[in-house]
Amino acid sequence: MDKIIFTVIAGGVFLYLITALIQSIRLIPAQTEYIQERFGKYQATLSAGFHMLIPFADKIAYIQDLKEHTLDVPPQQCFTKDEIQVEVDGVIYMQVVDSVKASYGITDHRYAAVQLAQTTTRAIIGTLELDRTFEERETISAKVVQVLDEATAKWGVRILRFEIKNLVPPESVRQSMEKQVTAERNRRAILQKATGEKQSLINTSEGMMTEMINRSEGEKQKRINEAQGRAQEILAIGIATAESIAKVAEKINGTGGEEAVKLELGQKYIDALTTLGGKDKRVILSGNLANMNEMLKNLDLEV
Repeated sequence: MDKIIFTVIAGGVFLYLITALIQSIRLIPAQTEYIQERFGKYQATLSAGFHMLIPFADKIAYIQDLKEHTLDVPPQQCFTKDEIQVEVDGVIYMQVVDSVKASYGITDHRYAAVQLAQTTTRAIIGTLELDRTFEERETISAKVVQVLDEATAKWGVRILRFEIKNLVPPESVRQSMEKQVTAERNRRAILQKATGEKQSLINTSEGMMTEMINRSEGEKQKRINEAQGRAQEILAIGIATAESIAKVAEKINGTGGEEAVKLELGQKYIDALTTLGGKDKRVILSGNLANMNEMLKNLDLEV
């Protein structure tokens, strides 16, 4: 009987030792670190891979995930510099960079980061007027990151980014802002319409001015061309007349030229007398038609 009891106890101890031995084996995944303690005191930081602990002496006290984490910052009420209450929430992007500090430097670094983000956001928004809070969201985020990064350095945590998700003013303020935006939009539309009409009038007047200039330039060029044409015509007529007179004078000075001229003048003289007679056939003559040859002789044909 005693031998059976001893066998059972020995078997139980053996199973316990085997279980403790198996539990002392640690397979740590990537981007994860384990904090090992020996007899309650920090011993080592175990990185990714296979590790063997001493049973009953070593234990894993903390497990730290080194990947980037996102933490939601719950909505909170903040007052702006002009005493307007707004509701603000956000999100924190953080990462553990020192597992030892993250384990022993603070009880819960995630909760602490969220609380610090809320208080810092309230403090920064309190220094800004309502309009500026919408315009300077990036500035607010940058200041929150700066404050959080300085505070969390001793926690072994690095704040990568902080983004404001929503910044909601009261309903009355929101309606007033919508009316202001609508009024501004209408003002810009009226201004753009007036500017367009002004530009249209300017373009029309410039077009009319250009048309009048083109017409005047065309009329000017037309008159210049006509004047040049008349001048060339007069010059051509003058040249032709001079050449004709020169040829007539040359023929008159030639043999029989004088008699031909007298005959031509006599013929024209007679035609003129016939034309002057008209219907009453009464003509006053200044010479003796019976003696036409004598009249022609008295003509001076010297050239």
